[in-house]
Amino acid sequence: MKLIKGSVMKSVDARAINEIGMAEAVLVENAGRAVCEGALELLEGDARDRKITVLSGKGNNGADGLAAARDLAAEGAQVSVILAEPPAAFGPGAALQLRILQYMPGCTFVEWAEEPERALSLCRESDLILDGLLGTSFHGVPREPLKSLIEAVNDLHKTVLAIDIPSGVEADTGASVLALQADVTVTMIAPKHGLYLYPGARYAGEIYLAGLNVPPCLVEEAPGAEYLLEPEMVRDWLPRRRADAHKGVNGRIAVLAGSLGYAGAAELCSKAVVRAGGGLVTLYTRQEVLEPLIIKNTEVMVRPQPSFDPKDLLPLLANADVVAAGPGMGKDPRTQQLLRELLPQLDQPLVLDADGLNALAGQDDLLRSLKRKIFTPHPGEMARLLGRPIGEILKHPLECAREGAEKWQAVVVLKCTPAVIALLTGELYINTTGNAGMATGGCGDVLTGTVAALLGQGLNLEKAACCAVYAHGLAGDLAAEERGQIGLKAGDLLEQLPQAIAKILEV
Repeated sequence: MKLIKGSVMKSVDARAINEIGMAEAVLVENAGRAVCEGALELLEGDARDRKITVLSGKGNNGADGLAAARDLAAEGAQVSVILAEPPAAFGPGAALQLRILQYMPGCTFVEWAEEPERALSLCRESDLILDGLLGTSFHGVPREPLKSLIEAVNDLHKTVLAIDIPSGVEADTGASVLALQADVTVTMIAPKHGLYLYPGARYAGEIYLAGLNVPPCLVEEAPGAEYLLEPEMVRDWLPRRRADAHKGVNGRIAVLAGSLGYAGAAELCSKAVVRAGGGLVTLYTRQEVLEPLIIKNTEVMVRPQPSFDPKDLLPLLANADVVAAGPGMGKDPRTQQLLRELLPQLDQPLVLDADGLNALAGQDDLLRSLKRKIFTPHPGEMARLLGRPIGEILKHPLECAREGAEKWQAVVVLKCTPAVIALLTGELYINTTGNAGMATGGCGDVLTGTVAALLGQGLNLEKAACCAVYAHGLAGDLAAEERGQIGLKAGDLLEQLPQAIAKILEV
């Protein structure tokens, strides 16, 4: 599903009105009905005698909220409207909806600046509050009188439905200094970046899309190449097992991982290859961690790294379909030099993570020279690779991921929240699975193994990266459902990977 920026959304609206011939009032009425339906869902289908307060701004968001108020009044709700600004300041759309609503019986109207205590009393008594204060054109910090209204409503901890985007969240980036906390957001025509990028995503709650009967081609033809990863898309891309399959056709994957103190990374990565469907997995690791890894990895062939000379390792990798390198390899200068000399000589698809990326940081020509590759950095590794402060990576994850993909001619999986996948085509995908319980050591190693397994089963770089990220996040979600987020560990994801893949295939 394509994401649309706030500035682009204006052009989509304009095309719907000027080219398609949809009256602006029709779009507002459709939005109002969609918000009403979202409210009815929260009210378990019955709005009769329920108290609903609408926070109305002066723009299009306010117009949508006022249209929804009329629909809810018709459903039997007791509707109160808090006008954030004087009616004289309202734009034409909001002014029209306010004028119509004033003819509906039983509606109460209060100006925030004139009667703040009465307004708060209405909010306090409400079963539901609709947030129609600020929309997708907002940037910066809410100013008075909106600032105090947002703060006051947040302090009440009432159930809130946000219209299009929570007030105070920037639609393009998710940036927010002060925003209204929503339980549900009904967003119009297309999803907005700020609903999925942090900190904005923290305020959105559950997200529903209302198409407003706008032809989908207007969204598809709009500028931009950012998309949400969706289960149907991943289902269609995931490999299926042939009835006559054998271990050879499911991929021969070589894993270069582990060193003293980091044997767990090698174990998790190689086991993830197995759990995600890899056929034959060989782990090459340092001699000092060989014995424990042999004991713990019964489904994996564990071999010693023969030396720090790439000439000794290359023949062993010749029969591999895919190579995954980096997890737990450490920062030994000999290991780093081995990777710098070995990796450019590989012809197989390569998944490079962790210490594999660290070894090549700052060497853009070398990174670019690698043939078919997927890089899976976390923000700290991405900062080293791009030579940027980590704060910049966290603030601009989409731009940084896309820059890396273009600079190194690689598929880049930036392991932030949410995970971002930048493709060689310039397209970018935002993941919709995963949870905060996965913020623990080893989960990235599981992802590396999952990517390698899907490459081994025949997926191309782009599909393998997207499917692996989605399945990995879903495994985390299933583990959290079973065990809770606190205390979740990477090994829990391993156990859930087969169930996650099976669940996707059943969508």
